[in-house]
Amino acid sequence: MQFDQRSPVYLQVVRWFKERIATEDLKCGQEIPSRRETAAQLGINPNTAQKAYKEMEDQQLITTERNVPSKITMDQNIVKKVRTEMLDEAVAQFIEAVQAIQIPLGEVVTKVETVYQSTERRKIDA
Repeated sequence: MQFDQRSPVYLQVVRWFKERIATEDLKCGQEIPSRRETAAQLGINPNTAQKAYKEMEDQQLITTERNVPSKITMDQNIVKKVRTEMLDEAVAQFIEAVQAIQIPLGEVVTKVETVYQSTERRKIDA
């Protein structure tokens, strides 16, 4: 994982988990590594991992019980919310970039459909 300087590392860790939840790389109810294991895996301070886990608990992305590994939420509504949040962010960034270069909406939609379909075909052919 590559960290940037624009936002706190713990929030980048939360986003990394959200991406993995949204893509179902992490499934509902799946155990996740301990805070120390996550810190070692990502090369971050254990306190930063702790802060990220606390934030994920506050957002109900994970559940933690005493002496039991943390798990991804079982709540499908929270998973849907994460997917929607990720999509909204990506679309907002895309629209901002496209508007900055003043591309007409019709041209943007046509290009998005073409590239999306091409990408889907490549996945099928692979």
